[in-house]
Amino acid sequence: MEAFKTLIMIVNGFAGLSVILLVLMQHGKGADAGASFASGSGSAQGVFGSAGNSNFLSRSTAIATVIFFATCLALTYISTHSGKSKLDFGNVQQTMPAHTAPSNAPSSPVGGK
Repeated sequence: MEAFKTLIMIVNGFAGLSVILLVLMQHGKGADAGASFASGSGSAQGVFGSAGNSNFLSRSTAIATVIFFATCLALTYISTHSGKSKLDFGNVQQTMPAHTAPSNAPSSPVGGK
């Protein structure tokens, strides 16, 4: 089970990095809209582009995002349904006692007025 969890963690890391890189590589749609308005062609086709066009980068980003979310959900499921918890603080002991205020200290931080 640990090998499977490690494999999912590796895939999750690569998917997260690929989402970041693919988003940074894409051209912003706002730049195209600004250029269309500045050139004077006020048609809706020139401003918003044709509906349904999807290039390679946006499809790759969508696939990487789905893989990232699926691996995140898988890791969450595995960690919540495993019998052992790695974050067990039941045996932690304090090295210093908690600081207590002296009995003659004012109760309000302004000066006790």
